[in-house]
Amino acid sequence: MTSTEVPLPPSGSYVKSIRESSHAARVAAGIQIDTEAIKRLLLSPAFTTTFYRVSHNHGLAFPLNFPSPLAELNFLSVLSLLNFGSGYRALLHAHTGRGAWDSIRAFVFSIYLGDAELLSAKGMQGVEEGKVAELMGVRVHVERPHESIPGVTVGELGGPGYELVSIVAETMRSTGDALVGAGYPDLGTFVVEALKEGERAGKATGQAVDVEVVLERLVKAIPGFRDMTVVDGRPIYCFKKALFLISGVYIRFHKLASAPFPIPHTQDLPICADNVIPSLLAYLGVLDLSRATAHGLASVFPAPPVSIESLLDQYHPQSSDQDEDKAERKGPPEEGPVLTVEQAFLLRAAAIEACEVIVQVARGLRLDGEDAGWVAGGEEELAWVKGISLLDVDTWLWAVAKDRGDYRALGRFALRGTCFF
Repeated sequence: MTSTEVPLPPSGSYVKSIRESSHAARVAAGIQIDTEAIKRLLLSPAFTTTFYRVSHNHGLAFPLNFPSPLAELNFLSVLSLLNFGSGYRALLHAHTGRGAWDSIRAFVFSIYLGDAELLSAKGMQGVEEGKVAELMGVRVHVERPHESIPGVTVGELGGPGYELVSIVAETMRSTGDALVGAGYPDLGTFVVEALKEGERAGKATGQAVDVEVVLERLVKAIPGFRDMTVVDGRPIYCFKKALFLISGVYIRFHKLASAPFPIPHTQDLPICADNVIPSLLAYLGVLDLSRATAHGLASVFPAPPVSIESLLDQYHPQSSDQDEDKAERKGPPEEGPVLTVEQAFLLRAAAIEACEVIVQVARGLRLDGEDAGWVAGGEEELAWVKGISLLDVDTWLWAVAKDRGDYRALGRFALRGTCFF
């Protein structure tokens, strides 16, 4: 079922619908959340020795000189819109030497530096596949045998590279159509209006910005933000890219002395569910799929090449040479299982709720009692764990998956043909 056939949540309940639909989908699929595994994770060396360093690696530091905060916001908005392609991770490594996120970042950087008009509404409206392929550095031709001449091959448009380029171009065009039709010069200007609308609504509820209003405005207006589907008659709402954009506004601009647009508080928004976070949570034992018989989820992930105990330990590279370890972490990724839409959305839904439970468990830890027995250390040393936020958990899980060589070796699930993650 396409997102255009899925009913939008009731107005005013988009955030609530993410949480409620995720819970309902997880329970119906038989996916369990293991709270003991969460305690082990939170108090493990893997978490406690990397949290402060890794949880700020959000990938939103831009080495660019923007003429204004609005120009940077428009750049961030387009980057968030195009923050997908995880199903083509192996292909992108082969073509560009980068993963999905780094490839999309490089693509938007190339637009900004070489053809900034493509970041406008009209520019996006008229973008063509050839231009996207050129700027992304992705090959879009496949070779096949000639129909009548033996031994001769011909090239034609096709293959996974062309599929990804086509999705990127169509996402940009549909966004440009929506913006031009509503009279906006670019996506950033539209986001500013959504933030101001959220600010007006927030005055009635005591919030600086009502993120509920902002999220609803983004999803309703831009097709590329309608990250939702129906599985077994139940809607699942993830809205990963819209949540990423709202969180990105906070990350990039909340420290400005005088921001030219309202800044939302996003510490406790639902996570931005992609393929990385649910995959890692499954390998770490937080998501238990052993009884998830629906849609074949119980057999989705192969047994990891190392034990959970090893994954929870502090990472010790096989080589003491840091350059070799860096090369190991940047090597070609393992191709993970390719899933159906239903499988991918169920796992993402489970990850959304699991991260909520991680924060709840963290806040309830008894660091002066039995919980602290998982690791050496006591209440003073680990008290900070009780104060982690959903944004912290989201960023740490996503970033640590890139940080450790053994985590990078774990196959992440893939879904192709989607513009949502």
